[in-house]
Amino acid sequence: MHGVVGSHMTALADPDRRRVVTFVAVALGIAALTGGVLYATGGLASSPEIAPGITLSAILLPTVYMFSPAVANVATRLLTDEGWTDLRLRPNLRGNWRPYVAAWLGTSVLVGAGMGLYVALESAGLVPPPSGDQPALGLVGIVFTLTLGPVINTLVAFGEEFGWRAYLLQKLEQLGVRRALLAHGVIWGVWHWPVIAMGYNYGLDYPAAPWAGLAMMTVATVAIGTVIGAIALRADSVWPAALAHGTLNAVGSAAVLVSGVGIVAAAPVALVGVVPWAVVGAVILLRSERFDASSQVTGGADTDPGLS
Repeated sequence: MHGVVGSHMTALADPDRRRVVTFVAVALGIAALTGGVLYATGGLASSPEIAPGITLSAILLPTVYMFSPAVANVATRLLTDEGWTDLRLRPNLRGNWRPYVAAWLGTSVLVGAGMGLYVALESAGLVPPPSGDQPALGLVGIVFTLTLGPVINTLVAFGEEFGWRAYLLQKLEQLGVRRALLAHGVIWGVWHWPVIAMGYNYGLDYPAAPWAGLAMMTVATVAIGTVIGAIALRADSVWPAALAHGTLNAVGSAAVLVSGVGIVAAAPVALVGVVPWAVVGAVILLRSERFDASSQVTGGADTDPGLS
């Protein structure tokens, strides 16, 4: 985090600097404590059953862990007397449909591009095929993945987006759009580290595990966070970001059928699947850098990160 924000943290107003530190401490603290409980009770692979077919990890991950950024948003507002303005809970749909299209179709295209890239590399013998027989998704599965899947996952993804994009990114925006996107992406990656170290997303059967997984996840969250963050800034609402995140989780789950699980895989957070996100993210960052420069000259306050 220091390497990205560094001395630029001094550019934040004093109350916002305190709020950023408080938010990060709460979000990462809850994640670390939850990860510690999971590790002490057998990790992800040997998590104890709380009820038939329901493990402790299956309960804690989608609730306490994934909603810790939302809790950090609320806790920071309470602890720093910030109040309840600028929650970004309004959909802002009127005249603002492009971020929603980008969140749904754009995310689906980027995930699909990563899967297609893996297939192409596999055909060229550059990456391994998935181990074992992989079931076909089927027409019904494809329709569900592209429609109801994103809707259902949007509600789950809200816990993260209400924290990362609706709060932290907005606070860091004082550093400039480019620095804000990069910094919040790194912090988002670090938040994943406790479960990545236990095999989440990549397993542990890869060279330099789990350290390479921690690095890979951080690269992925910077790339993906730049795209989703740009969508959130453009819409000035949490909902397109939650839709993008929900679509990512829904459509991205199909990547396992293409490559299996691993650090070199078709999933959006893996080495091959992240490439389309990194390309689009780089374009956004370059445009954001030029925007930041022009804003300093004109004194403008527009937050368009390059998705118009």
